[in-house]
Amino acid sequence: MKKLFITAAFVLGFMVNSSAQIVTPQASPKAVIEQKVGLTDVKVEYSRPSSKGRSVYGELVPFGRMWRTGANANTIISFSEDVMIGVKKLPAGHYALYTQPKADSWDVIFYADTNNWGLPEKYDDKKEVVRTTVKPEFLGRNVETFTIGINNLDNDYGFIEIAWEKTMIAVKFEVPTKAMALKSIETVMAGPSTNDLFAAAQYFYQSNADQSKALAWMNQAIAKFPNSADVPFYFLRQKSLIQAKMGDRKGAVETAKLSLAASEKANNADYVKMNKDSIQEWSKK
Repeated sequence: MKKLFITAAFVLGFMVNSSAQIVTPQASPKAVIEQKVGLTDVKVEYSRPSSKGRSVYGELVPFGRMWRTGANANTIISFSEDVMIGVKKLPAGHYALYTQPKADSWDVIFYADTNNWGLPEKYDDKKEVVRTTVKPEFLGRNVETFTIGINNLDNDYGFIEIAWEKTMIAVKFEVPTKAMALKSIETVMAGPSTNDLFAAAQYFYQSNADQSKALAWMNQAIAKFPNSADVPFYFLRQKSLIQAKMGDRKGAVETAKLSLAASEKANNADYVKMNKDSIQEWSKK
């Protein structure tokens, strides 16, 4: 009976061990970055090899040859809206990101088929949606692990930055923020809330659009409050900024004083300081 028990325990232990999986780190770990640029969502999924003492460009990645731009499966970049790469339109969607590095220039390709392990077995030029050429930049530091980032952001554009070893390239893409924001503003202007009016005015102020419209919307937003004491200090602050940009310093100071009083009442030290600094600046002759 004892022998039978030992045998059963051995078999059970073998079954448990044989079903276990060995877990080891990947040589080129996967990374995912997500970034909102203006009103457009951008996502990059890629694998990150490290140089590990190897010379990268010209050797590990030969000049003049198409490169998967990373390791393992396709590096995939996606855009929620149509974007512009130079003068070329890149429709919203998912793309494999391929490159062709050269010593003095790189071709960057947005390829429609993303279901490949590395480069396609049979490359199809018709699936190149956009191809653009950029100049590489020499870095004063070494980037050990291959890195893609979405950087240098603006409401209307961003840059796809690819860096490894001592080389970086940056591909500018433009997003349709203005068109989307204007459409949104037009949609809600028929019956806008105070927050809608504030958001529209703030966007026009920040994007240097028609400041008279921005001021009109702020006045409409403020007028919606039945009691002037209920107007938020940040509404009044935004109105003062618009007035100052329009050159009405006297009006800006008067509005900033109202914002200062409201922010002091709300115990918001940041807005108290901003209003005091602005009042001092705008009061100068």
